[in-house]
Amino acid sequence: MIKGKLWMVVASCVLACGLAQAQAPNTLTPQEKQEGWQLLFDGHDLQGWHSYLEKSAGSDWSVVDGAIQLKKTNQDPPADFADLVTDGQYSNFDLKLEWKARPCIDSGVMFDVHESPEYRNTYDTGVEMQIADLACTVPDSRILKERSGDIFDMISDKVEWVKPAEEWNQFEIIQNHGHLQLFQNGHKVIETQLWDRHWNELMKHTKFARMPGYSKYHSGHISLQGTEPKGAPGVKIRFRNVMIRRIGDRQ
Repeated sequence: MIKGKLWMVVASCVLACGLAQAQAPNTLTPQEKQEGWQLLFDGHDLQGWHSYLEKSAGSDWSVVDGAIQLKKTNQDPPADFADLVTDGQYSNFDLKLEWKARPCIDSGVMFDVHESPEYRNTYDTGVEMQIADLACTVPDSRILKERSGDIFDMISDKVEWVKPAEEWNQFEIIQNHGHLQLFQNGHKVIETQLWDRHWNELMKHTKFARMPGYSKYHSGHISLQGTEPKGAPGVKIRFRNVMIRRIGDRQ
């Protein structure tokens, strides 16, 4: 009987260790590599990223414990926490990432960002999947179209599948010739078509009607927003497991 129990303990340990190894952050499985996935963050440095309109990342960005970390005060110069953007540009893609934030966060993930001095901010061109704390981000978490998972100021998800602050959340953004699907923690929260008549009609009733570059470009950079001056100073947000697959690259 003792031998049987010992075998079960050993088998359980082997299984657990195997699962842990398979789930190591910032790595790709052989199947993911075969499917065309590429890491945008290797867990060690910010290679492949820079702050918008800059050559490198601002000083508030760093890599800590295998995650991209933003640590700032609400008085830091904007250049220190300027939004991160990928060096590369993407059009039709499947993007996955995880984020974890402190209470009262106000951030987001943007895509189709056009980097040019013509535009001062990433959101002048990029479409944003909003990140906001469920409980205390004011006013965003109280306003439809500004809650976590929404397309900021454009389309609201029906259910907020965001987890409480300090827990990891998963985002997935799929853009395929304007067909856009957003997922939060495994739940599809928004499906829409970019650039068509309905999309343009929605824009007329938002602040983007005064921003001619917004969603104008059908490809561009991926961006991680440096957050607004809300909540307590310190570590604001972390990102990890940032990976992308160009649609059409699948083997």
